[in-house]
Amino acid sequence: MSTDALTTVYTVGSETSAVIKSVRVSNKDTSNDCKVSLYVVDTDSASYPLETDRKIEKGSSQELLATGKMDQQTADSSAMSATPIILKESEVLKAQAEFGGDLTIMVSVLEIT
Repeated sequence: MSTDALTTVYTVGSETSAVIKSVRVSNKDTSNDCKVSLYVVDTDSASYPLETDRKIEKGSSQELLATGKMDQQTADSSAMSATPIILKESEVLKAQAEFGGDLTIMVSVLEIT
């Protein structure tokens, strides 16, 4: 994310539903931690927070949809699984970073038409 402004990460297409299977956030800054917030915005422009100020430690990555116990030091995903989120037509996934230029967000989506 090149900015600290609220940024659209994914928009569900027309006549489509989407299963958000994974949202992985990496902090490429090796000196500073960075917080991230994640929101779903519906077709009425109502915003629903999924994560608020989740700290991503310097030089590390986290799966934001993870459930169960996950070793944050090793990012061992064997003890956790992602909980998918279902979005409807025209809904939007947005993110906001504490500092622009620190975070990279990778989203895995299954679209159903």
